[in-house]
Amino acid sequence: MCRINDNYYSKTSEFQDINYQLAQNEDKEAIFENWCEFLNYFDSSIHFQFTFFNTAAGADGFENSIHIEPQRDDFNSIRSEYAEMLKIQLSKGNNGLVKTKYLTFGIEADNPKLAKHRLERIENDIRLNFKRMGVATNALNGQERLKLMHGIFHMDGDERFAFDWNWLPPSGLSTKDFIALSGFEFREGRTFRMGKKYGAVSFLQIIAPKLKDRILVEFLDLENSAVVSMHVQSIDQTAAIRNIKRKITDLDKMKIESQKQAVRSGYDMDILPSDLAIYGAVAKDLLQDLQNRNERMFQLTFTILNTADTKQQLENAVFAVQGIAQQNNCQIVRLDYQQEEGLMSSLPLGLNQVEIHHGLTTSSVAVFVPFTTQELFQMGGEALYYGLNALSNNMIFVDRKLLKNPNGLILGTPGSGKSFSAKREIVNVFLVTKDDIMICDPESEYAPLVQRLLGQVVRISPTSNQHINPMDINLNYSEDENPLSLKSDFILSLCELIVGGKDGLQPVEKTVIDRAVRNVYRGYLADPRPENMPILGDLYTELMSMDEKEAKRIASALELYVSGSLNVFNHRTNVNIHNRLVCYDIKDLGKQLKKLGMLIVQDQVWNRVTANRIKGKSTRYYIDEMHLLLKEEQTAAYTVEIWKRFRKWGGIPTGLTQNVKDLLKSNEIENIFENSDFLYLLNQGSGDREILAHKLGISPDQLSYIKNSGEGEGLLFYGNAILPFIDRFPKDIAPELYSIMTTKPNEVKRDYTTAE
Repeated sequence: MCRINDNYYSKTSEFQDINYQLAQNEDKEAIFENWCEFLNYFDSSIHFQFTFFNTAAGADGFENSIHIEPQRDDFNSIRSEYAEMLKIQLSKGNNGLVKTKYLTFGIEADNPKLAKHRLERIENDIRLNFKRMGVATNALNGQERLKLMHGIFHMDGDERFAFDWNWLPPSGLSTKDFIALSGFEFREGRTFRMGKKYGAVSFLQIIAPKLKDRILVEFLDLENSAVVSMHVQSIDQTAAIRNIKRKITDLDKMKIESQKQAVRSGYDMDILPSDLAIYGAVAKDLLQDLQNRNERMFQLTFTILNTADTKQQLENAVFAVQGIAQQNNCQIVRLDYQQEEGLMSSLPLGLNQVEIHHGLTTSSVAVFVPFTTQELFQMGGEALYYGLNALSNNMIFVDRKLLKNPNGLILGTPGSGKSFSAKREIVNVFLVTKDDIMICDPESEYAPLVQRLLGQVVRISPTSNQHINPMDINLNYSEDENPLSLKSDFILSLCELIVGGKDGLQPVEKTVIDRAVRNVYRGYLADPRPENMPILGDLYTELMSMDEKEAKRIASALELYVSGSLNVFNHRTNVNIHNRLVCYDIKDLGKQLKKLGMLIVQDQVWNRVTANRIKGKSTRYYIDEMHLLLKEEQTAAYTVEIWKRFRKWGGIPTGLTQNVKDLLKSNEIENIFENSDFLYLLNQGSGDREILAHKLGISPDQLSYIKNSGEGEGLLFYGNAILPFIDRFPKDIAPELYSIMTTKPNEVKRDYTTAE
């Protein structure tokens, strides 16, 4: 709480952006209605001010966030290329310009105690009202408010804010001494000096009868440092209605006088002066709005503070603002000999010293919608690069681990950049985190990348001497006391794929398999040594020993995979699956074995996830052609169960597919979407777009970004944020990286040789 004068107190909250400009029309209308209700909350006893602060944040801070330190290993050439690529992408946007939004509200009170109590109640109401619109808020404490004002006084400057409440008593200084500059100069009527900066405050003169809801956004989109302020004061409803009625009475009186004069002059008394007729109609409509349409009257003061190093730069900045105003049929007027008052009114204190008001209704004030689209640039932590915001050209830099559910999907048509996007994320994860990375590669696309990163490529085929055992299990396989509870589900899914049938496994068959699984693992659980780990042949033997005909039927189906020509999975694991980066290449398994291979790989990954949980390490899993795992009922159910469990166990799975239609046909797709807060949508086919729009609530404007879009263009879903993105990899800047990530047929062979 800040005490502005003897009996006036205020508080400030910062609020975040939401997706408004690209939202569905009905969502836009809902946000606008909520915004109107938000404004109507403020009665005449509360003065409130919106402050929009655009300031340069120093390129060093952003560059430090994307910097990748060299290390003593074999990957510094890749680090260097990736870091240079990030610098190039950063330079394309205006990430160096930080845009923040604040709401300051103030009241009059007899003493601080009463003020504190009421301001806290108002603050809570504001937070709840913002929450209804999906807007996150953060109440500023005293030190944070001082830092904000310091930033305005030292706009684009390098001076760091240093302050502690304990410094005040011994120093004899006030808070003003820690935020203000050494000097201000207000000699000229239309400009002022603030330290070494030139400044000018202008106000918006609203001439247009109707404004569009992008006017405020257009002012905020300017790439110059500026402070835009909106002081809003509600007028008592009774007083407002009374004043309008008085105006209508005055207009009626003027109308009568005009008619009398017309009769005396011999004119038609029904012909009234145009201004009189217009004002009369407007006044009556306004009265109708206030009485019947839940509208209130407000006084609005709209000011813009521009600063620059020179007078010419200042005039250019003001000229740019003037251009936007004219496009909206308004005027920007420089304050004459009120620059000091304008500067003080630009501070987030909730105190307006510029007595230039526009009387507007709720819906007219609400036209100044402060929401556009969210920016996603998370500084620090393990944030990764995901392209440029297509609206602002700013870098998208986020950490999936911060999501409630980091599970993700990458969907796109062939040639849209789906595999390339996954590889770019894999490289980024490898360079800036300690996470393990597992890949299921049905098309043998990831081998050059994995080999360059010194990972393990496990090629699984009927002719390969590399094997993985589907019966592998560790004692931490499940969060239950008995690790077999989840392993049994996996074996059921495995048998479902092997046995086949339209209706999947029958209840009796599931019972038989579950019993066999528990018998097979009894020896290993009693003595967990590698040589005691069962293989698929042990399960076959156990089933054959049972009396049930169902057991014999399942065993007969297993025979082909145990002693027949497809016995690739009837071996103990003989490859290094403990490498930090492991790629399971299953291209040569063929159509009959591919789904089986994907399921077994998924189980291997789950083993790694459970082992890493104890170490406190995350496991990233990339699974291409994911739709294949969602065709059979039991297999789909098991996949979804694993998908749900990944989050709790430190796993971050990412499913990829170009067959989006097949994916969306699955009965389990709803569960997949509900448990995935990260979606990376590239170009989509016409039929897929419609289904995705329905399931994900994508607006027509948003849909345009995945319709006939180019390579590396699409929509990013990050939690509640939806951003259109562009990710064009500058291959001339990072030739080595590009060579090991590209999947274009005309480049693969040449670049693979280079990578070797």
